[in-house]
Amino acid sequence: MFCDQCEQTAHGTGCVERGVCGKDPDVESLQKLLLYGVKGMAAYKAHARRLGKTDPEVEAFIEDALFATMTNVNFDVDSLVEMVLTCGRMNLRTMELLDQGHREVLGQPAPTEVREGIQQGPGILVTGHDLVDLKNLLDQVEGTEVKVYTHGEMLPAHMYPALGQHPNLAGHYGGAWQKQRHEFQDFAGPIVATTNCVLIPKANHTYGDRLYTTRCTGVPGSPRIQGDDFSPVIARALAIGALAPTELRSSTIGFHHSAILARADELVAAIQRGDIKHFFVIGGCDGAEPGRNYYSDFAAGTPKESLILTLGCGKYRIRDHDYGTVAGLPRLLDMGQCNDAYGAIQVALALAKALDCGVDDLPLTLVLSWFEQKAVAVLLTLLSLGIKGIRLGPNLPAFVSPKVLSLLQQEYDLQPTGGDPAADVAAAMAGA
Repeated sequence: MFCDQCEQTAHGTGCVERGVCGKDPDVESLQKLLLYGVKGMAAYKAHARRLGKTDPEVEAFIEDALFATMTNVNFDVDSLVEMVLTCGRMNLRTMELLDQGHREVLGQPAPTEVREGIQQGPGILVTGHDLVDLKNLLDQVEGTEVKVYTHGEMLPAHMYPALGQHPNLAGHYGGAWQKQRHEFQDFAGPIVATTNCVLIPKANHTYGDRLYTTRCTGVPGSPRIQGDDFSPVIARALAIGALAPTELRSSTIGFHHSAILARADELVAAIQRGDIKHFFVIGGCDGAEPGRNYYSDFAAGTPKESLILTLGCGKYRIRDHDYGTVAGLPRLLDMGQCNDAYGAIQVALALAKALDCGVDDLPLTLVLSWFEQKAVAVLLTLLSLGIKGIRLGPNLPAFVSPKVLSLLQQEYDLQPTGGDPAADVAAAMAGA
């Protein structure tokens, strides 16, 4: 690409030397960090807007942030760092709006038992993140024999009364997004993909014509839902007929921050008695690349005197393990979707207040997996709150320049995962 500003190859050495384009590696790194954070925040914002929740301050920031990523606007590292952290604060507000919208529209969440697997009868599988789509589908399928199943990040839907108590919501099927191809192939019924994290079927897959997408989500060759009318999906489910049942199991999900904080006094007392010695937040985005077994090994190695909070599709790395109980609670508490990182933050802030200390003084370790822009937005939120010592992996973002990474490590003690999980657990318990 040619740069018409300095008559050099775009963002080449000449641009930097002449100070025209300003694409210094650190400036470009921060602009990308800001851009990806804004993209992730926009995804949460879109869900919140569908629930009737908006904030003009968030709207204005998105405009300013996108403006700051233009080629000839901002060359200043310090001001870009400030804007990146502001992005984190604006994302916290966005996740707060989404949390409020979910509870106002779908009811107060609570721990609930979910049946996992395919049952007898016609069925529809719903993947993605958009709970409004799920509610619309359930409303339209009511009165039919069609069973609706959640997949991936839709699992937390069961904790909301307006969804979990619906007669057609039968249960959950499947794991994280990277397993979609074989899980969708095996499901045999129609699938609705409501947001990102959807894979394009390969040539040897036969489910492409029964994979339906909504709004901005699209898959080549697959049908798209127009507006909120799910009648084509329902008709397809009835035409396919009964699905082959699978083995069923049960799991307990729905430890929303409101449910955990309702027991805050018990948690504080358990900490003071020494029954709970540490909290771990282990979750985020899952993926298929090597190195993600670190998270399952880390979680399995946490001591019995600790609680594990998990969220996002990263939970699928650690949920198939019996961690036992502590202080009357399951040691593994599934808090919900990736946007429910807001809830984990609220738990940390409430515990810090109750124990009269800062968040960094809590016996708390964050071990996060990342894959895409929403995870970047959540990371920026944590950094904007001054939270230090986060372990991030399986790889650190390649778009972060060495100087910016050094800044993050110096200011926030940002650490990569991928070492010895047992040693890292021991270091966390020792307060290192």
